[in-house]
Amino acid sequence: MKIKKGKRESTDLVDLKNFIDYNEKLEASNDTFQKLMFIYKMAIKEVNTKIEIFKDEFKMFYNYDLVDHVNTRIKAPKSIIQKMTKKECKLTYKDMIENINDIAGIRIVCPLQKDIYTIKNLLQNVPGIKTIKEKDYITKPKESGYSAYHIILGVPVMLSSQLIYVKLEIQIRTMAMDFWSSLEHKMKYKPQSNEPTKKQAKEWVSCAKVINKLDEKMMLLNET
Repeated sequence: MKIKKGKRESTDLVDLKNFIDYNEKLEASNDTFQKLMFIYKMAIKEVNTKIEIFKDEFKMFYNYDLVDHVNTRIKAPKSIIQKMTKKECKLTYKDMIENINDIAGIRIVCPLQKDIYTIKNLLQNVPGIKTIKEKDYITKPKESGYSAYHIILGVPVMLSSQLIYVKLEIQIRTMAMDFWSSLEHKMKYKPQSNEPTKKQAKEWVSCAKVINKLDEKMMLLNET
């Protein structure tokens, strides 16, 4: 992947190295951290604008609601450090940028399962956006029963002085998948909650399978 800065070209996706000092510790400079988070927020804004355009286009030209709603988020500093520690990374900005792919995230919730792949293809075909990694948890759900489509994109952010590529995690789910995931997360992380028993975990997987069957039935009904 080529990234331009003036006449210079780099094959490094993480071109933020032109913007920060890699030797700084995460906790050493709040100013640098805030600047980095600003760039991640701009990446979210870039993609969110594209999603809104696709949503409005499908409504206007095809009278179809492709997207139900969108959530965005920036990972909290504490969560970033915890994830870096878990992955045994050095607490530097260089390691943060290279190893943590979900600092910035967008969750897209759509009505039907087929919409997931439509949205995925639309985003991946946006000029300048690169696909770094993708995982299909729909055809192959997680052991917990979780289903969604995950993509890590390289998003170009044009600042006044340079073009910077930023990693952005996209999660695409149906409304049914989102219902299951939100409820499962609340139950799992509620205050004073113990680890789920094997029986409870099995029940959650069973519920996820019911949700997936519901998605399939709704899609068939929509086509008739």
